[in-house]
Amino acid sequence: MEIPWQQLDADTLTNILESFVLREGTDYGEVEKSLAQKVADVHAQLTRNEVVLVYSELHETLTIVPRQGR
Repeated sequence: MEIPWQQLDADTLTNILESFVLREGTDYGEVEKSLAQKVADVHAQLTRNEVVLVYSELHETLTIVPRQGR
């Protein structure tokens, strides 16, 4: 089920984005980005409609996935 991120409280959205960024463990190359920069990057992707928040009722999890795969 897609969750409309625009309807979430700002603190809730920030917590979701931080949790997502921290569990991804992505390598950002030579220069490591701060948590705030990573969160801002994902938020920008949400704003540009490139990714969506998806809740799985089966697994009771929330994640962020590319929109094109939906």
